[in-house]
Amino acid sequence: MRNEKNIAILKEMAEKVRICMFNTVDEKGQFHSRPMATAKIEEDGSLWFFTNEYAPKAKEISKENEVNLGYSDPSNHTYIYVNGKAELVDDKVRKEAYFSPAVKAWFPDGVDDPRLILVKVSPTIAEYWDGSASKMVVAFQMLKAIVTGDTPDIGKHDSMKF
Repeated sequence: MRNEKNIAILKEMAEKVRICMFNTVDEKGQFHSRPMATAKIEEDGSLWFFTNEYAPKAKEISKENEVNLGYSDPSNHTYIYVNGKAELVDDKVRKEAYFSPAVKAWFPDGVDDPRLILVKVSPTIAEYWDGSASKMVVAFQMLKAIVTGDTPDIGKHDSMKF
């Protein structure tokens, strides 16, 4: 039950934001980050992305498959951090199901583009902050905390295991 609840929270929050900073580790052991659009979050919690099979991130995933994803929506005070295991997947059925006009900008030949491959991220842990109250409520809570010396209550925060 806990996993289903965690997957539902991750799915709801990440689908609203959609773009994340996708972080891998390069051959020198340094973090390498780039923005990527989430193509799909499946019912088991796996997150799917399109990429070029020959891009540096694909090589990095092949060598070190631990990745992290950072989703951020400051206008709604929503932040999600996901650690997981990534793998490259060449699945034509999923490519067709998850392909969108935005992906076509990067892969004009569509799902038949020989460079097109999917990245599947299976989450292991995630953490989120959701302060989706209005800006007025957040401002009031911050001001109240300054006056009282208490910590502001600006939303939910939790860690999740998958």
